[in-house]
Amino acid sequence: MAQKKALSLPESMRLDWINDEAKYSIRRQCLLAGVPRSTFYYDPIPESEANLRIMRAIDERYMRHPEYGSPRMCDWLCDKGYKVNHKRVERMMHTMGLQAITPGPHTSKPCPGHKIYPYLLRGVDIERVNQVWSIDITYIPMQKGYMYLVAVIDWYSRYVLSWELSNSMESSFCVQALQKALVQGRPEIFNTDQGSQFTSPVFTDVLLDKNIAISMDGRGRALDNVFIERLWWTVKYENVYPKDYSNGHTLYKGLSKYFRYYNHDRKHSSLDKNTPYEVLMG
Repeated sequence: MAQKKALSLPESMRLDWINDEAKYSIRRQCLLAGVPRSTFYYDPIPESEANLRIMRAIDERYMRHPEYGSPRMCDWLCDKGYKVNHKRVERMMHTMGLQAITPGPHTSKPCPGHKIYPYLLRGVDIERVNQVWSIDITYIPMQKGYMYLVAVIDWYSRYVLSWELSNSMESSFCVQALQKALVQGRPEIFNTDQGSQFTSPVFTDVLLDKNIAISMDGRGRALDNVFIERLWWTVKYENVYPKDYSNGHTLYKGLSKYFRYYNHDRKHSSLDKNTPYEVLMG
């Protein structure tokens, strides 16, 4: 189905419409227009029902056991009666962006040519709002496919500053989430994992231009990025899994409602029974 949007570009550069029947790909059209490709893709990536069931099981298990790599996950799935082999599970976990928190031969490697920054937060006490922000991507299972969710969170308040959905793991929707968060303030340190989306100059340059110190996880994101990992657990078990969204538009609406609740109404025991918004505002 063609998707269209008028563009506000100089006459010499403008494409009258963005659509899937044009000479250029939608990716190219979005690049020329200066808009994120994720804006035009709220349809989940299709996958077979059998694979979706397995990927849903992997996702739920990983939320509880992030130390599982593909061999251990394969063993667990086989014990549960799933007909899988190691290569199939490895492919699925790669698609989902999952890896064990323990280093080893299955640990993903940074993109060649991208600068890796040191981890700055080991032993650092988190004492104030805007001291540390972080970002991460997670896999979102749906009835007939899946999408990716990215979010930026303030470590001290647990406030979700911004989030975006996409059916690809390209850097554009991560940059969009970062820019939306920076409208609300500026952190002293910004922490990420070493994924190519976050080591890409298109992402890091946004931080460097604002003189924000960049920190990158050194031992595995579930250990060094613990606050956003807890967020993913909460979002999935309180909203994504029970709702079992059918399409990207209902997912977007559901997450919009949930994140408002999470920020403004959901009290956290770790915040002395305050909401993230109450802590953020002091």
